[in-house]
Amino acid sequence: MSAGAPTAAEGKDTSGVRAALGGLTTRGRSFLAAGVAAAVCAYVLGQGDLLRVGLLLGVLPLVCVAVLYRTRYRVAGSRRLSPLRVPAGSEARVHLRMDNVSRLPTGLLMLQDHVPYVLGPRPRFVLDQVEAGGRREVSYRVRSDLRGRYPLGPLQLRLSDPFGMCELTRSFSAYDTLTVIPHTEALPPVKLAGEASGYGDGRQRSLALAGDDDIIPRTYRYGDDLRRVHWRSTARYGELMVRREEQPQRARCTVLLDTRRVAYQGAGPDSAFEWAVSGAASALVHMLERGFAVRLLTDTGNSVPGEGADGFAGSTQESADSAGLMMDTLAVVDHSDGAGLSPSYDVLRGGNEGLLIAFFGDLDEEQAAVAARMRQRSGAAVAFVLDSGTWVTSGAVAGAVDERLRQLSEAGWTALAVPPGTPLSDLWQQAGRQRVESPGGSTNGFSGGWS
Repeated sequence: MSAGAPTAAEGKDTSGVRAALGGLTTRGRSFLAAGVAAAVCAYVLGQGDLLRVGLLLGVLPLVCVAVLYRTRYRVAGSRRLSPLRVPAGSEARVHLRMDNVSRLPTGLLMLQDHVPYVLGPRPRFVLDQVEAGGRREVSYRVRSDLRGRYPLGPLQLRLSDPFGMCELTRSFSAYDTLTVIPHTEALPPVKLAGEASGYGDGRQRSLALAGDDDIIPRTYRYGDDLRRVHWRSTARYGELMVRREEQPQRARCTVLLDTRRVAYQGAGPDSAFEWAVSGAASALVHMLERGFAVRLLTDTGNSVPGEGADGFAGSTQESADSAGLMMDTLAVVDHSDGAGLSPSYDVLRGGNEGLLIAFFGDLDEEQAAVAARMRQRSGAAVAFVLDSGTWVTSGAVAGAVDERLRQLSEAGWTALAVPPGTPLSDLWQQAGRQRVESPGGSTNGFSGGWS
C-alpha cells in the first residue's frame, strides 16, 4: 500500500460522513451557512457575542446529523405476512414492526415498503417519536387478481430530527415473498357409475388374503376386538392370535394441465389458460379433501409432487405439504413451448393410475389421438376441452371441438366442452350426469369412484 492511501475502514467512514452530511435539509443547510457567516463577521468585527451565536447556528445541524447517523443503525425493522399464500382476488395483510434498540428516543420516522405495482400503491407511514426500547407496529393490505410470486421489500426507513435539520434513509435488506395461488371453486360431491364401497373418502379396503385357509394372523394386541380372534391359529401357536386388519388404500387421481402455448389464445385473468389453471387447482383441492392421493401433471411430463409412492402424496402430512407444493407450482405455471402431449402420455404407465382429470386447450387431430390413448392408461378419465378462440371472441363453440369430444368419448373419456366463463362446478355436475347415463362409463378396474 502506498503512503497516504486510505484504508478500507477510513474510506467507509468517509463515505458514511458524506452520506450523513448529504442528509441535511434546506433548513439545516441554511443554519449551517448562517453560522459560518456569523462566525466570519464576528471575527472581522471582533464581536464575541456574535461568534457565540454563529457557533450555535453552525453546531446545531451538525449535532443533529451525528445523532441521526448513530440512531439509524439502532432501529430494527421486521415484516410479517398473513397469510404467506393467498388465492387470486383475495387480500393479504403485511405487518411492519419497528424496534428502537438504543437508549435515546428517535425523532420522526417515515416507513416505506417496496411492493410490486400489481399489488397496489406503495405504502407509507409516519411514526411519532419512539421511546428508548419501544416499538411501533403498522400494517397494510395487498391484493392481486393475477397469480404469481411477488417480492416485498426492501423496507426503507427515513429518520428526521425534531428540528427538521437532517433526514437520513436506511434500507433493510430483508425480503419476503407473497405467493398468489389460482382462485379455486368449491366443487359439489358427484357420484358416478362404477364407484366401489368406501366411496366418498377416496379409500378402499382390501384383505391381506382372501381365503379363510390363507389368513395370516398376528399376535393379539391390547384393544383388539375379541370377535376377530382366530381360534385355529391360537390353538396352533399357543397364544392369542387375531385376523389381520383390512388395509386401507388411498385411491389415486392425476390432474393433467395442458400448458402448450399453441393451445391457447388470449391472455389476462379472463383468458382460457387462466380458467384451465384455476380449474386444475379446484380439482386438486377437491380430490385431496375427498381423501385421494393426488398429483399434478403437465404436458411437459413434469409431475408434482414427484416424491413418495409413484409420485403421489403419501401420508396426511405429506398430502398437506404436497398440496402446498402443487398450488405453488400452479401459481407460477406458464405456457410451455412444446407442441404435443406425448411427454405426459409417457408418464402414465397404464392401468393403475386411478382417475385422470384433464384440462385441455385446443386439440388438433394428432393431439386428440394422443389424449384418447391416455384413457387406456388410467382407471377412469374426465376431460374439459377449451376452444380458446371462442374465449377471445365470446362466440359459440366451434364444430371442430365437437369432433374432438366425439373422438375422446369413443375412447372412453367423459369429455365436455368449456364455453367462455362457465363455472367449473356446473361442468363438474354435468360430467357426473354423463357418467351415470352412459352405459359405457365403466371404470376399467378403477375403484373408489370420484367426487
